[in-house]
Amino acid sequence: MRDFNEWLSHFRPSIAGYDYYIDFVKVCNNVDSIKVELNILNSLIGSKNIEQDFKNILTKYPETLKCIPLLLAVRQSEIYVMDEDGQFLYDFKNMNYSIEQYIVFMRKTGLFDMLQNHIVNNLVDYCLGVETGLDSNGRKNRGGHVMEDLVEKYLQDARVEYYKEMYSKDIEKKWNINLGQISNQDKNSKRFDFVVKTENYIYGIECNFYGGGGSKLNETARSYKMLAIEAKEVKGFKFVWFTDGIGWLSARKNLKETFDVLDDLYSISDLENKIINKKII
Repeated sequence: MRDFNEWLSHFRPSIAGYDYYIDFVKVCNNVDSIKVELNILNSLIGSKNIEQDFKNILTKYPETLKCIPLLLAVRQSEIYVMDEDGQFLYDFKNMNYSIEQYIVFMRKTGLFDMLQNHIVNNLVDYCLGVETGLDSNGRKNRGGHVMEDLVEKYLQDARVEYYKEMYSKDIEKKWNINLGQISNQDKNSKRFDFVVKTENYIYGIECNFYGGGGSKLNETARSYKMLAIEAKEVKGFKFVWFTDGIGWLSARKNLKETFDVLDDLYSISDLENKIINKKII
């Protein structure tokens, strides 16, 4: 019998690699894609007649309009605003208002002030900074992918037959197995991060990492506890969960409940100790 507290004591504070914090390749590619247009807009910096200059640019180079949302750290090509003059949904991909209305947008958002008063000196450099800030919001998603990548590395090292992001309905079709117990009788189809096929079993694998606490952890633990119970009713199928992270310390009660019913609940330490070779192959 494994000791839960001893197992939990090996959880890591982070699994971040050097490329976790900012994806600079993505940042640079995003800015490069609008570099020409940004350089055209650079002519507005320090302008003495910025509204007329902006109007001239949009008339001659309407494609520069697509750069504007990024100057406000907005990803979408449409921006909604409301004030005493009404409600507006500005489209920066296909101009849907007059140039004069876009001038109002630039003035009221403060972009004209930023450009005219040299608050920035180069829009390409400025957008590199904006993109870097926006990319930092992707760390949460990268954290999930880091855990998946880690598990996949050990699956590859173990030389097992595995599949990525596979739905229960596809598992049923491929290996003629009934997963109705865990897919709510076909009302919904469960997607597993990985599926491993061996001579005796099909393993549905989930993996995640939580460096911080939150209600999401309790929901995950309860959901996987139910999945573990349901999976035991399916002959030839096993549910496996790889998780880690000190975020679990705040949700240890719920994690222990799952630990008590799920034999195949493992951590990064278990991966390092060749658990895939010992328990799956």
